[in-house]
Parts: sequence; C-alpha cells; structure tokens
Amino acid sequence: MKSRAKELRQRQTDVEFLLWPRLKNRQLNGNKFRRQHIIKPYIVDFICLEKNLIIELDGGQHSTQINYDQQRTQHLQQRGYRVIRFWNNDVMINMEGVLSEILRFLVI
Repeated sequence: MKSRAKELRQRQTDVEFLLWPRLKNRQLNGNKFRRQHIIKPYIVDFICLEKNLIIELDGGQHSTQINYDQQRTQHLQQRGYRVIRFWNNDVMINMEGVLSEILRFLVI
C-alpha cells in the first residue's frame, strides 16, 4: 500500500493539485494535512490527523460507486474519523467555499 500511496502522490489529479497548496505547510489555520494517507484498507485523499478529519475529492466516477463510497465512509467513521466529500467541480469553481467548509469542520 505504501508504494500505491506514493504513486498517487506523484500522479495527483488536477483537483488535488489545486487543493494541496492551500492545505500543505499548515496554511489552513495552522492545521497539518497529509495527502494520500493510508488507513487500511483505504488510501484517503487528505487527512488532518490532529482533528481526525478526512477530505475526499470525488470525480464523475463516484456517481456510479455510491454504495462503495458509503461503505468506505462508514468504515472510516467507525474508526473515529469525520469524512467530508467535495465534488471536483466544487473545488475548481468555488475554492474559497470549499476551504470555508473545511475550516468549519476543523473547529467542530
């Protein structure tokens, strides 16, 4: 799984490429994020371990795998994580709104 996570970091999607600079280096209210983090049996897009917050970015393929995404989210929630999902389109056209929503979850 480590090699797969490394590969995903090296071949990030366009939307991950847009969001990551806004999350890395504690730029979002001092919160540390990691990307492509392993929580077996999954690799999550972004995570703030201190706040148990996972951010998932969903492209069009997710509209056909709703059950899988629900099971994945439920598994992560059972392990104590909060999961928020954003459609790729939201990140591309409303970055500030996405960041505001992430901040809202970070202070809860």
